Amino acid sequence: MKIENAITERLNIEHPILQAPMAGGGDTPALVVAVCEAGGAGSIGGAYLAPEQITAAATAIRGRTNRAFGVNLFAPSVAPSLTNDASAALARLSPFFAEAGLQPPTLPNASGYDFEEQLAAALDTGAAIFSFTFGIMPPAVIEAAKERGMFVMGTATTVREAIELENAGVDAVVAQGAEAGGHRGTFAGDFEAGLVGGLALIPQVVDAVKIPVVASGGIADGRGIAAALVLGASAVQLGTAFLTADEAGVPNVYKDAIMAAEEDQTAMTRAFSGRPARGIRNRFMQAYEDPADAAAILPFPYQNALTRSLRNAAAKQGKAEFLSLWAGQAVRLARRKPAADIVADLVREMDVALTRL
Repeated sequence: MKIENAITERLNIEHPILQAPMAGGGDTPALVVAVCEAGGAGSIGGAYLAPEQITAAATAIRGRTNRAFGVNLFAPSVAPSLTNDASAALARLSPFFAEAGLQPPTLPNASGYDFEEQLAAALDTGAAIFSFTFGIMPPAVIEAAKERGMFVMGTATTVREAIELENAGVDAVVAQGAEAGGHRGTFAGDFEAGLVGGLALIPQVVDAVKIPVVASGGIADGRGIAAALVLGASAVQLGTAFLTADEAGVPNVYKDAIMAAEEDQTAMTRAFSGRPARGIRNRFMQAYEDPADAAAILPFPYQNALTRSLRNAAAKQGKAEFLSLWAGQAVRLARRKPAADIVADLVREMDVALTRL
């Protein structure tokens, strides 16, 4: 069943399926290309990439497909000052580092890459979509992306955020339900208040804005896509559903964890990055569930930089207990196969669901 709407027509895609940008390596060029060639739109998560890495990824994608793909960055923000002593955070992490065979942790440089250089690389990718999360891009950035002919999307977890994004001039809003895996995009209010389920969030956002809405969170099969379309969304954005694809760049132990997980085994945590994110509960997450231990978590980006070497070592050693196993609540619906086959399954299931309706 062909779905024709503002997003599918603007991006010239066959199916209303967007692969979520997954900063951290999951969205390899091979995955992006596979989703694009299957009729959806893949995307590069560029927030943790150096400018030359963004360029290299885009070059690899453009060399294998002429279809629309996206690039994603975090909205720029000023890192908070570390007013408290970091010794508690270092002490809490030391046993995990020792178990992984690493030297004791030290406070790293958390400055990251220069945003302006990342932005310049992102705008030169030839991508059809420019998306962002964790806030609103400055007006000049949105204008620059539009001047390149890019379709601009921002992430909202509440109606208020969706309205603010529309007022800022984006072309579409990604409505991120509480079920979504990975980091929360909340930026205009309390994080806990932003945990609105997708079934409630999507129609309210659709009613509140005049631009297209992309549904995200807890959608991993064609029935979920059909439901999102019925609720008024123009497309869906899937992350967890593609993490177990053959082309996804996460360790096999991560894919195994998703395939073995159940819907009640994910939880929100700040332990890995300092920002709230949903992942499969493991020993590292559980170690920070006590309020006293949670107090030892540094704010983003310091905690993220502090745990990076542990996560890298865990990936090499196959230790899922120390990995940030970002995943949404629809983990039981995950499938392990080539991305093109996943897209084909999604479309077939969507057609069956819509026909039944």
